[in-house]
Formats: sequence, C-alpha cells, structure tokens
Amino acid sequence: MGSSGSALKVCTDHRGGINWLSLSPDGQHLLTGSEDGTARLWSTADSQCHGHFQGHESYITFCHLENEVAFTCSADHTIRKWDVMTGQCLAIYRGHTSIVNRILVAKDYLFSGSYDRTARCWSVDKEKQIQEFRGHRNCVLTLAHYSSRDVLDESEEEQEKLSRDFLVTGSTDCTVKVWWVSSGRCYQTLLGHTGAVLCLILDAPNRELFSGSTDYTIRTWNIVTGEQLKVFKEHQGSVICLELVNRYLYSGSADKTVKCWLADTGEQVQTYKTHKHSVSTLKYHAGILFTGSGDACARAFNSKTGVLQRIFRGHKFIINCIQIHNELLYTASHDGTLRIWDVQGICKRNKHCLKKERSVPGKSSQKGSLSRLFNNRVGCTVQQENGELEAVELM
Repeated sequence: MGSSGSALKVCTDHRGGINWLSLSPDGQHLLTGSEDGTARLWSTADSQCHGHFQGHESYITFCHLENEVAFTCSADHTIRKWDVMTGQCLAIYRGHTSIVNRILVAKDYLFSGSYDRTARCWSVDKEKQIQEFRGHRNCVLTLAHYSSRDVLDESEEEQEKLSRDFLVTGSTDCTVKVWWVSSGRCYQTLLGHTGAVLCLILDAPNRELFSGSTDYTIRTWNIVTGEQLKVFKEHQGSVICLELVNRYLYSGSADKTVKCWLADTGEQVQTYKTHKHSVSTLKYHAGILFTGSGDACARAFNSKTGVLQRIFRGHKFIINCIQIHNELLYTASHDGTLRIWDVQGICKRNKHCLKKERSVPGKSSQKGSLSRLFNNRVGCTVQQENGELEAVELM
C-alpha cells in the first residue's frame, strides 16, 4: 500500500458549505454554490478564484455554469443569472414562493424546481416566466428535459411535423411527471415509486428514463408510452445518485454502496463497497468510478472489477459534488472547501490494464462494468479528522 500525497490544492474562500459544483462546457472554469449565499468562479488552469458572485439573500442550493454566463438558485426563492467575466448579476428570476432547489438549462429555456410544489420555465435571456408546471403534491426535487426529436425516428418525426419539448420532474410525492413545455399540461404521470424520487437519468435515444428513490429502488420507464419497464431492487437504502455510461447504470445509495447494472436487462453486475456512509455523488471517467460519500472521503474504483484503487482523505464533512477535468479530480464538501487532486496516475494505470487485458488471446473481461435531503444529499454527522490527511493508493 503506497501513498500518493495530499490534495494538490485546498480552496478555502467560502464561508459555508459548498452545495454544488459545475464545470463549464469548455472546461476552463468551475462554479461553486455555497451555504454562505455566494458563488465563486475558479479557473481550471491555475485553480485560482476569478469571480465572486454576491446578491442572494440566503444559501445557494444549486448552480449551473455555461461558458459566458452562470446561473444560481437559492433558498431566497430566486434564480440569478451572472456574467462570468464581470461577476455582474444580469437577471433575477422571481416567481417561486419557496426554496428553489434545482435548475436546468436546455436550449433557450431555464427550468427550475422548488419546494413550492411547482416547476417553472423561464426565458434564458429575459426575467420573464414562460410556463408554470403545477400538479405535484409535494416538493419538486429533480429535473430532466428532452425533445420529441430525441425520441422519434425519421418517419415518426415527419408525422409529428414540429418538435415538442418535454420537462420531466421527480418529486417527494413519489411520482415522476412528464410535461409539455409549450402548454404546461401534464403529458403523463409515472406511478410506481413508494418513496421520494431523488434522481433522474434520461436516455432519450433509447426512449428510457431511470428514476432513483427513497423506496430503495431504481425504476426504468418508456418515456413515450409511460410504461414501467423494470425495477432494480438490490439496494438496502435510498438511491441518491445515478450515472449512465454505455448502457451501464451506476447507482449510489444510503446503504453505503454503489451498484452497477446492465441497463438493458436490469442485471446487477458489480457492487462497489468500503464507503462508511451514504454515497452522495458519483462520476465515471475513463474506466474509473469516482465516488463522494458522507464519510468525508472520495474514492476511485476500477469500474469493471470493483477494486478500490484510491481513497482521497482530507475533507471534514460530506462531499456533495465531484467533477473531473484534465485528470484532476475536484471535490466540493459541506466543510466549505474545494479540493483538487491529481488522478493522472490511476488513469494511466487503468488504461494500461485495459490494453494488457485486450492483448491476451482468449481472455474474457470480467463482467461488470440528503447536507440537505431535498438537495439530493443525505444528511450526516461525520467525526472530524485532525490535520491534513493523505490520499492513499491501494495496490
């Protein structure tokens, strides 16, 4: 067992826990949204803070970064749009009557979900609300968007004539709803979950939607017909986060594990253990599954074998979000810090192992490949660790 050193950098500018971390499409910047009511812009080139967005009157629950503009939503019931270069607030979107906990930018639309039981659609360029989606009996926690063009083949698209946009919402009322964006009417309600719906993953080309819930299950749905296709039942705790890569579905749970499933059949092919608390976030990158947990550690697993390759220690509280860019791992925690880790070594080693595996004739690859409840994180109490701890590689 070897040691690879501590984090490359620890950013301590925030004065409250970091609830979300967003990477710009061009990979040049990161945006953090915090309990201190501010957002900060970080350069991925030098890891320095290059922007400080102030104006919200309460904590920021979620943020989204584009190349030139940023969006934040808050417990102050508003969403704000910011100029990335100047830090100027360009627009304030008002209308929600309770905490706004999630936003989604798609095309020219800005969607939001709130504790006020509604989702809303806004013009990205104006403060004007375009549509309100009302029908859930409790908080709207998670959002997804697709267009009819994403799910129809060419012949069907010709019959459809015009592309229609749909918003998908998951709620603590145990339902998933699909809405026509143009009218605000509910297209269909997906029934089956017996607990709050915490996370959604959309696979539009395959016409499928995956939903994770506090009822310990993941369910997959046909988004055209609304039919429930499969129920994934192996978890022993709430399903908090989902990731879909090459038809492999990864699920992080309050049962302290991540599981990998074949999306087509629902077969469980791998379980990733060693977490000492809920798995709060996960990200797949280059054959490696990175996880963040309520035990204040991030981990790296070989996605195929399930072997733990590295533990990243140093945070004091739950890791709420992770991002990966240029073989650097960024972890954002409720302890208020953003930490940056070098993962080049394990990425290279993983690529080498894959090449070696493919070069052996006849060798078969191994099979397998709530912080705040309504922010899709599981609350936790983690014993603080003294001092800066090292990231340990497990050989």
